[in-house]
Amino acid sequence: MTGGLKDEETDEEFPQSPFIRKQGNIYKPNNKDMDNDSLNEKTLEDIHTKEIDLVNRDPKHVNDDVVKVEFEDVIAEPAGTYSFDGVWKASFTTFTVTKYWCYRLLTALVGIPLAVVWGIFFAILSFIHIWTVVPCVKSYLIEIQCISRVYSIFIHTFCDPLFEAIGKCFSNIRVRTTKEV
Repeated sequence: MTGGLKDEETDEEFPQSPFIRKQGNIYKPNNKDMDNDSLNEKTLEDIHTKEIDLVNRDPKHVNDDVVKVEFEDVIAEPAGTYSFDGVWKASFTTFTVTKYWCYRLLTALVGIPLAVVWGIFFAILSFIHIWTVVPCVKSYLIEIQCISRVYSIFIHTFCDPLFEAIGKCFSNIRVRTTKEV
């Protein structure tokens, strides 16, 4: 967005605009209010270099109901059939550590190649959506608009008079219901 802000207007964040000019006019480069000291441009944050959160790795809660498998969800001893306490503690520790390190190992070995595959997949999907789906839908809407006008003319020319005549024919019919005792 370009243009000057008035005194009472506040400078808001516009995530889609590359910069906001507080003073001056881009079409008049010799404008005295538009010297280098008075320009205050805001640059967009590059999405490829943004910092990621290493603490909260699922900020949109994508895997809340899927992947949370704990020891208690898998292994449980009903009342009256308890194993030794040491065996129970060792089982818990073995399960937890094995799950943790297997996940880390699989992530290290397969995570990067899968990230490449998914990156390519979503890039292709975005490309197809931007360059084929949206133009096809827009083309369809343009073409269907012409057909809808022809259809509308047909309806108003032939069907409206027909249904109006039928309505007038049946407008004098009165239906009365009575209950017999």
